[in-house]
Formats: sequence, C-alpha cells, structure tokens
Amino acid sequence: MERVAPHIPEKTAIPPQRIVNGVSINRDLSQGPWFVDGCDTLVALFRRRCRELADRVAHREKELGIWQPHSWAEFYERARQIGLGLRRLGLKRGEVVSILSEDRKEWIWADLGIQSVGGIASGIYTTDAPAQVAYLVNDSRSRFLVVENEEQLDKFLVKRDEMPGLEKVVVIDPEGLHDFRDEQVMFLEDLYVLGDLEHREHPDAFEAAIDAVRPGDVAILVYTSGTTGPPKGAMITHENIMFSISAGIEALPVFPDDEQICFLPLCHILERLISVFTPIAAKSTVNFAESPETVFDNMREVSPTVFTAVPRVWEKIHSRVSLMADDATRLGRWVWNRALEVGLRRAEALYAGRPVPPLVELEWRLWDIVALRNVRRMLGMDRLRRGTSGAAPIAPELLKWYRAIGVLILEGYGMTESAGLISVNTLARNRLGTVGPVIPGAQARIGEGGEVQYRGGNCFLGYWRKPEKTAEAYTEDGWLRTGDVGRIDEDGFLAITGRLKDIIITAGGKNITPAEIENRIKFSPYVSDAVVIGDRRKYLTCLVMIDRENVEKFAQDNRIPFSDFASLTRAPEVRQLIAGVIEAVNRDFARVEQIKDFRLIDVLLDAEDEELTATMKLKRAVIERKYKALIDEMYR
Repeated sequence: MERVAPHIPEKTAIPPQRIVNGVSINRDLSQGPWFVDGCDTLVALFRRRCRELADRVAHREKELGIWQPHSWAEFYERARQIGLGLRRLGLKRGEVVSILSEDRKEWIWADLGIQSVGGIASGIYTTDAPAQVAYLVNDSRSRFLVVENEEQLDKFLVKRDEMPGLEKVVVIDPEGLHDFRDEQVMFLEDLYVLGDLEHREHPDAFEAAIDAVRPGDVAILVYTSGTTGPPKGAMITHENIMFSISAGIEALPVFPDDEQICFLPLCHILERLISVFTPIAAKSTVNFAESPETVFDNMREVSPTVFTAVPRVWEKIHSRVSLMADDATRLGRWVWNRALEVGLRRAEALYAGRPVPPLVELEWRLWDIVALRNVRRMLGMDRLRRGTSGAAPIAPELLKWYRAIGVLILEGYGMTESAGLISVNTLARNRLGTVGPVIPGAQARIGEGGEVQYRGGNCFLGYWRKPEKTAEAYTEDGWLRTGDVGRIDEDGFLAITGRLKDIIITAGGKNITPAEIENRIKFSPYVSDAVVIGDRRKYLTCLVMIDRENVEKFAQDNRIPFSDFASLTRAPEVRQLIAGVIEAVNRDFARVEQIKDFRLIDVLLDAEDEELTATMKLKRAVIERKYKALIDEMYR
C-alpha cells in the first residue's frame, strides 16, 4: 500500500491539553498530533476505556425480546479474541479485513479487534449484491471476510471463484449452518478459541500490537457509494479519527450517562463516528436496534438521550405523527393543531434569535403538558437532549416542526473523506438553513464554482490503491474538494445549496440547485422522495416517490380503489393530491424554478434497489437513466 504521509515519530510529546465535558483534548485543535485522555490512537483510547470502566455497560442488544447488557471488559476480551485469532490465521499489519453484517455488537468487537492488531477494518453493506461483495473484497485485497449469517455467507459461496485472494470466511451467527462444513469457512466461536490459544502462548501480544499502532496508520477503509464510477476505498487514519472525536466532543457534548441507538449501517462513516468512535471517548452506552424496521419501537423502549438519523428517518417520524393526528377525534385534532401552531410561533422566535414572547412561552408550556409531552413519550423522545441530522440536506420546515413539539435537531455536515465531520450546529450556535459553523481547529472556504473546500486534521490519507483519484480529491494548495456548492455567511455559518454535479443548467442558461426545491416537496407527509429534472431543458419537471403508508390511508379514507402500489400511483385522485403539493411549493419559488410537470414512480424502492444508496438517498443519475421514458414524456 502506497503511503502519502510519513509515520508520526515513535515518541510524541503531548501538546497542552484542556478538559471538555470530562475528557482531555488538545487546547489548540488546529495543531496535531491529537490526544484524547492522553491517547493518540483509537485503539489506545479503547484499551484505556475498557480498563477504567470494566464492569460498566458499553453495549446493549436484544436477545429473545430482552435487552441484555454487555460490559466494557467483555468488549475488550472479545476484541482481543478476534484480533489475535485473525493474527493466528495469518493477518498482517496493514492488511484489510472486510465485515459484511447488519449492526450488532460483534461488528464493533471485530472493528476494534482488527484495528488493535494493526489491521484495517472495511465494512460492506448487507444490501450489496454478491458481485459487489466480490468487487470490494478484491479491491481491498482482503484475505479475511467476516459475515453475519447464512444469507450473507451465500454471497461469498456464489462468487467464491471470483475471490481467489480470500482465505477464510468467519460467520457470526451459526443458525441454519450447524451441519455446514467448508474448509474456507469457520464460525466466530471457533475464532474466539483461536484467539484464546494465541493469548495463552503470547500473553503480551495484544498489548504490544496496540502499542505498535501509530497515529498515521490507516485504521479503517470506507468505500464511497459508487454513484460516479466504481466505489473507492477512503483511507481514514487514527489521527483523522482522533481529530474528529476531539472536535465533535467540543461541538456536541456527549456524557457518560448518555444512551443512544445504533441503527444506520456501520459501514457508513456517520454511524461509525457516532456509535463507535465517540462513545469510546465519551464513555456512553450504545443500544443496537433489532433492525432498521424496528428502530421506532426500539426508540420507545430505550428513550435515548441523543439520537442521530438521516433526513429520511426524521421525515418518516413526521409522517407517522401527521397520520396519527388525522386519525384523532375532532377534539384531539383541535388540541394538536392548536399546540402545533403555538409551538411553531415559539420555534420561529428561537430560530430568529429573538426572545420568545412570554404569552407564547406560557401557552406552549401548557400545551406541552396537555399534548406535546405525550407525543414525545410516544416517539421515545421524552429524554432526548438533542437530535442530529446528517448525510443529506434536511428541510428547514421539518426542523421547525420538531422544535415546535419540543425536539431540538441540530443539522451537521461531513463526508467520508473528512472522517464524517466538517461543520455542525451547536446548542450555543444554531442557525436554520445552515449546517453550522466549521468544527473547531478546521477551516472551510468557497472555491471555484462555489465549491466548499475544507482543511482539517480529519482530511483522509487518500483512496486505497488509487493515487490519481487521491490527487483529484485535493486542490493544488492542499484543500479537500467536497464537490458540494455552498456559501459561508458573515458569522461563519456554512450553508450547502447542492452538489456541483447536480446543478441544473436550463436551456435558457439559468443555474438551479435542485436540493432546496426537492426538500420542500419532501416536507409533505405524502411524499417520500423527489428528483427535480431540467438540465439543458426548457423547464423543470419532477419524479416523485409517494409515501406508501400515508397515501394508502388517504386512498382508504377517500374510498379510492387500488390493488397494489403501482395501481395506487395511477389513481387520478392520488395524482391530484401530489399536484396540490407541487402547486403549493411552486408559490415560494421564482417562475424559472417552478415545477411544470411531474410523474409518480410506480415501484416501491428500498436500499437493495440500485436507485438508492444504503443511507436511503436517491441516486440522481440512476433515476434519470432508469426513468428516461417518463422524463421524455414530460417534455413532449
């Protein structure tokens, strides 16, 4: 593996430190190396936390319907067993191990075990097809693959001949595989045994391996979504992670008694940052959702104090509440509408930085007791200190709605190549319509074409085995190119207006960034997603994916016949419903930015479809290619 940065010297003096929320970090975050509680690598910090917290709960996971606690001591022991077991099988420092699993405690145990012995952990989405799994295993040159269960093992078995460099597959869950025998496949329990054997023969090996890890070493490989070509593996170093941890803790405090839910894919840098790296630093507890489908039920059971989600999840919660409000009695709807109206007035004042009028505050507190508090309890947000949203733009109207019901959501911004973090709104500095100030110790600027460019200690080392792509990721003077269009206001707040590659230039020469229009459309509880079309065309059109649950209820309430999702999208009344949404949004935009026509996508998309990324964002290029006939129809 080619390196573009030298190792940090073996002995590095700890720079001046300060205490933030009980954690020691650099006094000046603009200067490295970065230390957290005296540790300059994630694995050293992991070892320290496991020693000092020992019997305290690190993770919880449901087993047979009951939340079971797992301690920091167990976290360390399992990571040691996995790390040393892989080393006994032949894993060498600097080699990649791929992990193909849904979120679970063993994912994190493997992640830290691999890193602790000097390996590089690389996640693969469970929604990836067998051919994609083979590509990622081969591109990363993984000799070892950890899979969750029989379903994920099958992806290896059908493409085994296309992965000649893969030596061993480790299966976490043996259910359905008890009689299965294959020389290339072993179970996690057997790897634990190998790890214990290695530990008995070399009792200091794991500790020595952790000590040998340097800040400049690659810790994890995070593959891009591959929307503009084959996926690229972004090399994130330990110093990148330690910088993101330090800046994140200062911007958004996390405390030892905090509870959170892990449900976004751990392959994604955002979930890795908030459910692996930050909890190790902050000593907080991570609860694993049973599945992405049960996250709302798990929210009610756990009542987290901090919760991070992508916009689609926040939109779904909003749609559910809107649906329940429509089902309420006449009195219930009146109470809800009145409480929401007062809440929105209060939210407007808070976001404008004005004092909330005393009468509005008093009214809101009364409605909070009567209705809003119960809504938060029903959503599992009764203890929520703050929510955060990232990975895609979120509609300002949605943030206002949540603030109105007493839930504060702080929008942030980052990318894989910045170890998940560039800017974030904070409790002290929060401006609607922005993604907040740049994190402490880093800088952002607006470059050519309005591109946001970034410089900080978490800028990645480069793309795995792709030096030419690495060179394209940086400007000549060393700033990371984000590919996003934005602006920075006079107070230092960054606003993202769209992607450079998504900018629409109409036939009349007008430049339009579609993200704001799409977000306004998606604010409707009847719309799940939207893609604005119009590049080199005379006017804008839109492809809309309806919200199945809410539109089905609308159809049932209005006695509109339908047999399946496709027939639902073809109902004239449904088209009229969405036409009303488009018409309302058009009123807030200039004539050239208004949607002149639209079509409904007649299939229900999920993360396993090529049209969606694993974080449920529509892939614009794929959508435009797949639905070209529908698009052309709107321009005839």
